[in-house]
Amino acid sequence: MKGLVFAALLSALVLFPQTAPAQGAPAKPPYDAALAKRLGADKNGMRQYVLVILKTGPKRVPDGPERKAMFAGHFANMERLAKEGKLAVAGPFGEDPDGWRGLFVFAVSDIEEAKRLTATDPAIVEGEMVAEYHRWYGSAAVMVVPETHDRLAPASED
Repeated sequence: MKGLVFAALLSALVLFPQTAPAQGAPAKPPYDAALAKRLGADKNGMRQYVLVILKTGPKRVPDGPERKAMFAGHFANMERLAKEGKLAVAGPFGEDPDGWRGLFVFAVSDIEEAKRLTATDPAIVEGEMVAEYHRWYGSAAVMVVPETHDRLAPASED
């Protein structure tokens, strides 16, 4: 249930921006068929995704080099999946008593494909996290989050 509420909230934030247009604001931009096609949008500007909730798993990898390597692999895997156009959004949750650790929003409509993609993550492989899967219908604009994010974060020096 919590995942469905989160998915609805995320959809609302994408579809209904927080700021109201000012009086005399420019009209809605014209329909961009090429962009809609590139992002996989349907006639409503939406598309199917699979929302993956990452939860605390049965095996905590102890602090030290193995844990550091596991999380380095976790981040590298997310970056690879985003560059492949499979991972639209990912990120951690804050401290959560129910063990919610983070989320993936995969640009796939099939839960089995999302399971195969999730299985490539070292945190899943090691049992540090487990995944819960939900179909989600949301704005195709979510697909531009990775390319937009790349322009917001300065290059890392480490």
